[in-house]
This record gives sequence, C-alpha cells and structure tokens, in this order.
Amino acid sequence: MQDPQLLSVEEAAILHKQLTAEIETHNAAYYQNDAPLITDAQYDELLQTLKALEKAHPELVSEQSPSQRVGAAPARGFGKVQHKVPMLSLDNAFNSEDLREFEGRVRRFLGLAPTEDVAFFAEPKIDGLSAALRYEKGEFVLGATRGDGREGEDITENLRTLKDLPTTLNPEGGSIPDVFEVRGEVYMPISDFQKLNEAQSLAGGKVFANPRNAAAGSLRQLDVSITATRNLRLFAYAWGDVSEVPGLTQAEVLQRFEAWGFSVNPLSKVCSNMEEAIDAYRKIEELRASLDYDIDGVVFKVNRLDWQERLGFVSRSPRWAIAHKFPAEKATTQVKAIEIQVGRTGALTPVARLNPVTVGGVVVSNATLHNEEEIERKDVRVGDTVVVQRAGDVIPQVVEVVLDKRPAKSTPFEFPKFCPVCGSHAVREKNPTTGKDDVVRRCTGGLVCSAQVVERLKHFVSRNAFDIDGLGAKQIELFFNRDLIRTPADIFRLEENDKNSLTRIRNFEGFGDKAVRNLFDAINDRRTIELDRFIYALGIRHIGQGNARLLARNYLTLQALLDAFEPGNPDVGKVYVDLLNIDGIGAAVADAVKEFFSEEQNRQLLNELIREIEILPFDVPDDDSPVSGKTVVFTGTLELMTRSEAKAKAENLGAKVSGSVSAKTDYLVAGAKAGSKLKKATELGVTTLTEQEWLDLIGG
Repeated sequence: MQDPQLLSVEEAAILHKQLTAEIETHNAAYYQNDAPLITDAQYDELLQTLKALEKAHPELVSEQSPSQRVGAAPARGFGKVQHKVPMLSLDNAFNSEDLREFEGRVRRFLGLAPTEDVAFFAEPKIDGLSAALRYEKGEFVLGATRGDGREGEDITENLRTLKDLPTTLNPEGGSIPDVFEVRGEVYMPISDFQKLNEAQSLAGGKVFANPRNAAAGSLRQLDVSITATRNLRLFAYAWGDVSEVPGLTQAEVLQRFEAWGFSVNPLSKVCSNMEEAIDAYRKIEELRASLDYDIDGVVFKVNRLDWQERLGFVSRSPRWAIAHKFPAEKATTQVKAIEIQVGRTGALTPVARLNPVTVGGVVVSNATLHNEEEIERKDVRVGDTVVVQRAGDVIPQVVEVVLDKRPAKSTPFEFPKFCPVCGSHAVREKNPTTGKDDVVRRCTGGLVCSAQVVERLKHFVSRNAFDIDGLGAKQIELFFNRDLIRTPADIFRLEENDKNSLTRIRNFEGFGDKAVRNLFDAINDRRTIELDRFIYALGIRHIGQGNARLLARNYLTLQALLDAFEPGNPDVGKVYVDLLNIDGIGAAVADAVKEFFSEEQNRQLLNELIREIEILPFDVPDDDSPVSGKTVVFTGTLELMTRSEAKAKAENLGAKVSGSVSAKTDYLVAGAKAGSKLKKATELGVTTLTEQEWLDLIGG
C-alpha cells in the first residue's frame, strides 16, 4: 500500500471503504458461517493496513470500524442473546517489539513510573468457538456464542452436553456470586477430530477442514443429540456480566474458576514483566506440536484487575490485553483464473481462483487480490505458480509469484475497462487535488448496473442491517429478476403486491405456502428497526456500522438528519460544521452524509420507505449518568487521570467527546495550562469544570 500519509482525504476514504467492506466479508465468513475465506495472517494484514490508514487519517476512525470491533451477526436458527458486557476480540502483536510497545501503551495510559513492574497473565490462545456461560446462584441458566460481540446465539442446551461444563458450581470452591458469566473457548481435541472425520468419511457425511470448524459445527447443531455425540471440551479464561469479581488479579479469578469446577489451561502463568512474558510465548510455541488441541498464539493480559478497570476498552478490544499469533504456514499452488466481482458501490474486485491446495490441513481454492494496483505490484498472472500462506483456517494470502515457474507464453493480467455485468465504463477517478488515480476502479453504470442495485438490496437486508430471515442474496436476486423488488420499500410491499399479482411467489421453485408465509412474517417482524442499523442499511458511501452508530448517537432521530440537510436550508453551512465537529467524523464522511441526505431522489426513497416501517430513536447508553448525551471537551494537562482515561470514562457514561468547542458543547473540562479552548468556552458561555469538579459530577 502507498504510504497512507501521502494519500489525500478522498483517496484515504476510498481505500478505507474498500478495506472495511473486505474485512466485513471475512468477519461474516469466520464468525457467522464457520467457513473463513482467508488466513489469519491475511486477515491480520488487512486489519493492520486499515489501522495504519486510520492512524494517518484519524477522521476515518469510527466507533465500529473493523479496527474497533469484532465478528459478525449471529446465524439464523437459534434465539438471540444480548450480551450485557460486549464480547470483544483482541488486538494483535506480530513480534516481540509489538509486545513491548503494548506494555508502553499500558504504562502511558496509567501514568506509571518506569521503575514500576507490570505483571502479565499469559495463556495459550485456543483455536475454538467463544462462548458465554451465565450462572445464577451457582446454576447454569444460559449459554451463548459471541456473535457480533453484542448479540449472540442461544446455545444453552448444546453447551449442557459438554462433559467438563459444570451445570452447578462447586460451593467448596469458595463464595459464588449471585450472577456470574464465565467466558471460555469450546474446542475439539485433535485426536477426537481425527476420529470424527474418519467416521464421517465412512458414512459419506461432511468431513471438517480442521478442529475449529468441527467444534463450531458440532456446537451449533439444531439437533442437540448430535452435539452430545461429539467430544467437545471447554477452557474457561474470562468473565462478563457479574455481580461480584472473586479476586484482585486475573490469576486469582482463574484459580476460583478451577475451584468451581472449570477447566483452566495448565500452561497459563503469571509473568512478572514483559520479558518473562516473551519467554513464555517461546516456550508455549515449542510445545504447540505436542498438544492435543489447536492453539494459534498466546494471549497476554495485565494481571491486576484494578488496572484492567482503569484501562477499559476501545470499541473493538480491551486496552489491557493483546494476542501474539504464531507465524503463518506456507504452500504453493497455481492460479487457474482471475475473475472480477462487482460490489454494491460499483467497485471491481479481482479474485484469484486457485488449484486446490492443502495448507496446514485446510484445502483452499480462492484468494482476493484486492484491487488493480495489488495485481500490478505482485504481477499475478493466470497460470502463475504462487506462494500462499495461512495462519488459521481458510484461503491463503498470495505472498509472491514463483517467477522461474512462470509459463513461457504468460501475459500480464489486463484489468477490464468495462463493467463485466452491465458493460458500462469502469474508471479510476482522479483526485482533483493530487491528480492521482483512485486505487479502486468503479463501474459508472449506477442504477443501470444490476450488480449495484442488487448488491445494495442485499446490503439492505444483510445481518447487520435489516436482518430479514429468509430473504438472503439468492432471494433478492430472484425477486429482482422477476421485477418484484427494485427499491427497499418494495420489500415491505412484497406481500401486498403478491396478492395482486398473476405470478404468485408460491409458484416459484423452492417456495410453497408455508415458505411464503414465513417470508412475509419475517419481513413484517422487521418493520421496526433501530436508527443506527437503519442508517447502515442505506449503504451510504463511507458509512459502516461504526459511523452509522456515531450519526445515530448524535442526531438521535432520522427526522433530525432529514431536517438538517433539507434542500434550501439556510443554515446548511453551520449544519455541515456541526457534523465535522463530531469526534470521529472526517470530511469524507461528512461530504457523503450531506450528499446523500440532500439528494432529492434519496429523500423520496426515504419518504417512501418510512411509510412502511418504524425507525426507533437512538437509545443513548447509561441514562442514569449525569453526562449521558452531553458533549464534553477536555483541554489542558489533566493530573488526576490521563487524557485517554478521561475520554474513555466519559464515553462509557454516554457522553459525546469532541475535539473542538462550539455552542453545542455542554462541558469544558480544563486541566492545567488550558489555552484557547478555555477562552472560547468562556466566550460562548459553556460550563467549564476543573478536573476535580468533573470527577465529582460523574461520581469519582
């Protein structure tokens, strides 16, 4: 990737959008379908590229950018469970220096002296399926998958079949809190995985690619009796919603887990400093091949719980933990073809079709080549032998071309200049400031390109948007081709139109009376939707889930957005500035929002749609907080906590943290040596607080 510092705002925004879409696809494949499309190493590279881009262009960072969150929505077929405490993933370290930098971040956030040691709890990173286990008065009452981190699947009965999951906690293990949610990793021992595959093969059944897929597939059986026949195991390693934490350190709580009857990984240990932690990583890596379960790295957590609490979380991960993955595995294969896919924004994405190859026990046959520049940089051609790598389950990353095996008549791949779907010109727009081409080539067909219209509709009903059961990609394509759906509003008129149509849906292949009734019921169940999901469903350029939530949190209702960007609004300039002042919203996002909600055709589409559905106002978190919904600006040098800690605490209490003072600012918290922001706040009549007054206001 070109140095992100050299990219213009527009170029960075386009690249960010592309990376976001790609990472979202892989999140869904991994967490939702248990059928990953790329290696862990490939995924980590995409995420690191995105983080580098966001570091250079912080305006692109949003609450639920892929860098800030994890996972995908839960699969259908199980009831849904809201996690009271989000189940987050971990940031990754790729070498020892990354671990030392992690320690440095911890020290800076907490303001620790150089002489003060930070102890870390090191534990193997199990390659399985995360689960949350809720106990009330010591009895197991509910079990759920991670899902998208906020909402998972109810797999209580399946989890009850695990032989090492205690349905009642052992009271001799110490005091049991009234409510305690244990979190752990469900896995299948390698020896049992091999036996299962042998049995499946003999019976003509599904052969699993690896133990993780086998564990996930076994745990998510709708027929619990099938789950019971599989030897699934569980390592407990964390906790979520609890009425009391039984210990002062990570190690102490896990000791209590073991006393209550849970299995805790025996290789876990406390390291008195980071150098000991790095040594623990090396020792666990040496033992990896001898273990009867798959691990793909080591997790390091700050051992002291009071420090964990102070460090808190970013949207995607805790600040007090990090995972160090093991190196990737490699293999070689041949590129059979390079195909072009057209996305909902018109982006043309090249995909390499590979001769199937086994990498670390997994057969893979596809690889995303990202964009035109990526193909040119690596000079990937049809017929090439390529080195691929993986670090987990899934398709490989193309590392390099083996040039001495290139066919004599090989020719460079020519990226199409016309859309393969509609034939419209496909162009790389030039940035008006830099004159450079965008990295993405896009179809100019717009609404005449069926790929874009269909993909936009697919996005509208996707799991993180309207999540309409039974209305997936295949159904959207069918109804579009039958001219039943052209706009989102048509989805909610489908039942009415079907009654008046000579061609009834129940006559389509695969549809009977019950299937049609279930579809209409599922559509009607989604006539009410939260504002942030609705904004995300619209498919506005640069608006992923994070930015959608950020917009919802600041505008609260759709009508407020429509009013703000009403064509002819004399205050539209001020509205635009207010939008830019939202912490996390940059120029590219602001422009996209303004353009979408100002466009008359879009407003007509929205007016047509809102006649069919109800959009719930955004539910501001922590309504009991005195600063919930308030806009806060911090300035000067804080002495009682670090700036990062103060901002995190404010956001956890439901406040909106801004980087600039305006008439809409509710509080300015002024530390030592406050300057121009304090002066402006005074001029505007904004309430100013000392650091201690702020702490008194929020309760310490």
